[in-house]
Amino acid sequence: MKISEFKKVIKPLIKECIKEVILEEGVLSNVVSEVAKGLQGSLIAESRPQEVFLEDTRKKEEALEKQRQERIKKLNESTKFQNLNIFEGTKEIAEPAQGSPLQGVDPSDSGIDISGIVGLAGNRWKNLI
Repeated sequence: MKISEFKKVIKPLIKECIKEVILEEGVLSNVVSEVAKGLQGSLIAESRPQEVFLEDTRKKEEALEKQRQERIKKLNESTKFQNLNIFEGTKEIAEPAQGSPLQGVDPSDSGIDISGIVGLAGNRWKNLI
């Protein structure tokens, strides 16, 4: 008998035997219960007063906020545009009627000149379409 034929015969038998022992005789449930008992016994509880814990947390948060504020200050100081007013010389846009398609656009705005688009493709527009 070849090894491959022997494996085909013996593998299902071993599989069935293991399944029978684990499920029918309760071996699996015993293993699971023992593991659960072991996990419960290894719990360690730290007994520290709540006030001390809250005080430590508050101090850590204050230190982190102070570091954050210092980083922001350094970043602001390192920029070239510290006193630059980017909205200088601009004016507010008049609000048109509600529901207007040009709501938020200044009425005096001439828009964008699109007359040069035709010259971009020349006579090739038919090919591009």
